[in-house]
Amino acid sequence: MPLTDADDPRYVVDVKMLEMLVCPLTKTRLTLNDTHDELISVAAHLAFPIVKGVPLLILDEARTIDGEELDAITRRPGPPVLER
Repeated sequence: MPLTDADDPRYVVDVKMLEMLVCPLTKTRLTLNDTHDELISVAAHLAFPIVKGVPLLILDEARTIDGEELDAITRRPGPPVLER
């Protein structure tokens, strides 16, 4: 059975690298979502995709996060993964 992108070790996201990235619009920290396939900018209400381990921090690639989804992200138990 072939590996999916999520199972392929070449595409594992380096969390240390993600800690250095900021939103290209607001310059605020990003939060890794629960499925580890998007970086969330709470300040900009945007989700940037991670494709094959590479964050696409391009505004044209981002999707807008609605109020309910943003509330769910900010109400997660414990601190967000990349927030300090």
